[in-house]
Amino acid sequence: MGELYNRLADDIRFVESLKACINCGTCTAICPAAEFYNYDPRVIATTVQSQDDEKIRELMSSDAIWYCGECMSCKTRCPRGNAPGLLIMALRSVSQDMGFFTESEKGRQQLAVKRTIGDQILASGYCVRPDMVDPGMHPEQGPVWDWEHKNLIPVMNKLGANYNGEGSGALRKISQDDLDELQKIFEITGGQERYDKIEEFSKEKAAEMGLEFGTDTNSEYFQHIYTANNQKHNHE
Repeated sequence: MGELYNRLADDIRFVESLKACINCGTCTAICPAAEFYNYDPRVIATTVQSQDDEKIRELMSSDAIWYCGECMSCKTRCPRGNAPGLLIMALRSVSQDMGFFTESEKGRQQLAVKRTIGDQILASGYCVRPDMVDPGMHPEQGPVWDWEHKNLIPVMNKLGANYNGEGSGALRKISQDDLDELQKIFEITGGQERYDKIEEFSKEKAAEMGLEFGTDTNSEYFQHIYTANNQKHNHE
């Protein structure tokens, strides 16, 4: 066994995910991501089961591990009780811990997920709130979203939300005590360390690519990874 395989083997999600793949292909047949992307959960399981560190590193450095939606359809259909979706989670974690994620287009977008969703969880207690979604960065939402964004308060009131208000209700303001507790949870569980590693390795990649890194969503590197699409991710 190699170093990477051993690191995977230490993850409980790996232990629960891969019992004995028989290469039947059921997981690929049922996988929604495999229907559209160049993604094959059967190949993922086979690669890891080989215990070949070189192949596992190549996998962790590829786009492939970032296509999975973690819907766990694979788990419900596998005749041997495997769960490639859990295996993907373990692969992603090691890829982030070791910086391999910056070697692929979809992997580099982990910085975008961290800054647009991860940071907001700690800052507000919410993954996404309407005011966090800039219409300029999401033109696919169309003019209706642009109008709603400009009229958030009356729209939220009409929907019955206590938008950023005190007390109870949907989209209420989260107290600072609760946010402080959330921050402690991230620190104790290693979530903050994972965030820091994503920033650290992304900064190194930005320097390698000759792009300004910055600390917000307006930097050259962020804008590059946010919009990059080589058009090679879907089936031809």
